[in-house]
Parts: sequence; C-alpha cells; structure tokens
Amino acid sequence: MRAITVIAAIALAGCAAGERPQPSVAPTAEASAPPIDRDPYPSTYRAPAAGQVALVGATVLTATGDEIANGTVLMDGGKIVAVGAGLTVPDGYARIDARGKWVTPGVIDAHSHLGVWSQPDSVEANNDVNEMTDPNTAQVWAEHSIWPQDPGFDTAREGGVTTMMVLPGSGNLFGGRTVTLKNVPSVTMQGMKFPGAPYGLKIACGENPKRVYGGRGRSPATRMGNVAGYRKAWIDAQDYARRWDKWEKGGRVGDAPKRDLQLETLAGVLKGEILVQNHCYRADEMANMIDIAHEFGFRIRTFHHANEAYKIAPLLVKEDICVATWTNWWGYKMEVFDALEENAALVDAAGGCAIIHSDDPVLIQHLNQEAAAALSSAWRAGIRITKADAIRWFTANPAKALGIADKVGTLEAGKNADVVLWSADPFSIYARAEKVWIDGGIVFDRGDPAYRRHSDFLLGQPGETR
Repeated sequence: MRAITVIAAIALAGCAAGERPQPSVAPTAEASAPPIDRDPYPSTYRAPAAGQVALVGATVLTATGDEIANGTVLMDGGKIVAVGAGLTVPDGYARIDARGKWVTPGVIDAHSHLGVWSQPDSVEANNDVNEMTDPNTAQVWAEHSIWPQDPGFDTAREGGVTTMMVLPGSGNLFGGRTVTLKNVPSVTMQGMKFPGAPYGLKIACGENPKRVYGGRGRSPATRMGNVAGYRKAWIDAQDYARRWDKWEKGGRVGDAPKRDLQLETLAGVLKGEILVQNHCYRADEMANMIDIAHEFGFRIRTFHHANEAYKIAPLLVKEDICVATWTNWWGYKMEVFDALEENAALVDAAGGCAIIHSDDPVLIQHLNQEAAAALSSAWRAGIRITKADAIRWFTANPAKALGIADKVGTLEAGKNADVVLWSADPFSIYARAEKVWIDGGIVFDRGDPAYRRHSDFLLGQPGETR
C-alpha cells in the first residue's frame, strides 16, 4: 500500500510541475474523439541559471551584418539586452574582460546525427539513425532514438555549438521527423528539446535510396523510381488530409478517420506545419524536387549537402531555399564529384541562404573552421564576402532553416542569449571557444574543469578527464 501511495504522489507531483500539458481544446459532447495532440512529447527544457553578464572590449560579429570593434554585449535574464560599441555597463553586471577576443552568436548545426548515431559510432548498438525497412518511414521520429549521454554533445559544446537539428539518416525516400535540441546536459531527450521549434521531415533523393532498395530487388532502384515513390506518397497524404479536414469542418461529429502516423507527418508538411529538410546533391535532382513541391503545394526549406547548389543558385534564391553544405567533402560517391569549395560562397553571393553543416561528430566541433575554409576559398576565387556576413553560415542562416530565427542566431536585443566568447578571430585555425552561454546561462568554460565531459557514459573510462 505504501508503494502505491508513493507512486501516486510522484504522479501528482509530475502533473503539478506542468511537465505534461493537457490538450488545449476539450472534445465536445458530440465528438467521437478528442483533437490530435500535436505535441505528445513536449519539451521539459529549463534554461540554465542566468545572471547579468557584460562582455566588454571584444570584436563582436552580430550575424546581422555588423562587425563591432571594442564592442560590449549585455545579457540579463537569459536575453540579449544590448550590443554595441562604448556601451555603459550597468551596476550589478558581472564584467568579463574580452579585449583581444571575439564574440558571436551560438553556433547552430543544421545537420547532425548526435544522439541517434552516438559515440562510439563503431558500435552497432549505438546506430539508430536509419529505419531502413521501407522506402517511406515518415512515421518515425528522430527524437525517439536520442541518447542524451552521447559524448558528442559535450565535445560539440566545446566547439561553441548551442543548438542543433538531429535528423534521421538518408537511406529512405522519407526518413522521418527531425528534432531541434538545445545543447545542454540532460538525462532525457525532452530536457534538451528546443521549446516551440517546428518539426522537420527528412527526405532523401539520389543514390542512397535507390542503392538501398534496388540492392534488395525492390523499388526504388532508379532515380525515376525515387520520384514515383515521392509522388505516390504525396497523393496518399493529400487524400488523408482531405478526409481529416472534412471531419474537422463537420464539427468533429461521428467517427474520426483512423490516424496514420506516416501520413500524419506528410499532411503536416502540406499544411506548412513541418519543414522539409531534403538530402540532395545534384543540381538536376534539386530542380526535380522543386517541381514535385510545386505539384503538391508544399515548400522545401533546405537542401542538405547540395554540393551542386552553385549550378542553380538563382533558382534556389527565387524559391527561398537554404543550402546546408560542407567545404571540402568530395569524391566519396559519384553524385559528389562536382563539389566546389566555393559552393557556399557562390550561393551567398547570389543572395541565397548558405549554411555550413557537419553531418559528422568530429566536424561539428569545428564548424567555424569549416566556414573559414569556405571563406578563404571564396577570397581566392575573387568572391568578396566579409566575415560579418560569413558568420551567418553557422549562426543566423541555420536558425532560419530550423524555423527558430525569431529566437536565436543573431546578437540582437530581445533574442535568447546564446553566445560564444572566442579566444581569437573565429575564422582563424587557432580560435577556440572559451566560454559558451545558452539562454544566458554558462554551459561551458574552458578554464573550469567542472564544465567538461558531462556524459555519465564516460565516467570511469580511460581519458575521460582529458
């Protein structure tokens, strides 16, 4: 009896804490079913303790196009209060001497597999990134594979990464839903989940799905098979959305259509609630995917990898599609052979949304250096892009791609105080993230061993304090 009482008390305490909000719309007496809960696994993220902090004397890259010499950044209550040169520091602020150093927004990785393909990634038990059981697995959600103890989260934080989108893999035409995370230590996925960030849908075109399923003697085995698979899925999704719309507009009276998790995700894209994140390398295939989006009335938010984006940069600008790419990943399969180190810069120069992403647990620690390589390649090619603009490649532009640009990605008054203090120019090979704040709370301090290696998985293992 005592055990039952304790369990009941814990359950009541959880409800009192507000960790599981109830649906905002109660079912009517006539309705046969309540409305679908669009957030069944809500974020329980709590911002770190935040005080009043002033970074004084730094070179500040705001990611709004400004480079401020001898700048000051004021943070209070988890928000950016002010950014500028010669600002007066109010009483009560903890003053950090940042002379000779640089300040940027927190680094945002638009393409990560941390937590779903965890370290050590050579162990099959840690590989939960690809549900390669059917060409269409839009029903799976990456967040249900997240292992918060992945040591990669800690090393990414040491590289200044404050936010990341974790995607399913690219083995399927439809890989499943993405999730956006705050890079904070947590024992649960929900404790990392970025509040209010929209879901994404991972779509893959090109060699991967046709290789995986063609190798099993089934469709798709060709690129035309890929496209047929997309179109069939969107036709089914349109029909599903129509049936649910009819029931909703009829006052939700009578039997509701049976839920289908796969079609529910696709219908969410058609309604503009879920953002399309499309793995696609070749220019011709990106153009095909844009035509498919036009046929079925949805938008593509970002092409990922997109090594041939430079060939169709004006089209991508017209469609307002971001490009998340690398600098020097090249040649590991045929569809990557036309890659250029200047790819991001050429998209940027055309007026587009260029992003440097990782897709890798090591590269995520060095996104500033990967961007530096792209910038130096641009300069050698005569493309004049300033550091004040290039900083957007791993801050403001990925925030746009993830649908969170109203909250993070730039140093502006009112934005969340996700901030990195660098030891040197972040486009230098020698720069290191010295301090990192998320929502105004310090989450990494290179000078304080207490902020290193949070993962319980590393406790007691060789080298865990290095």
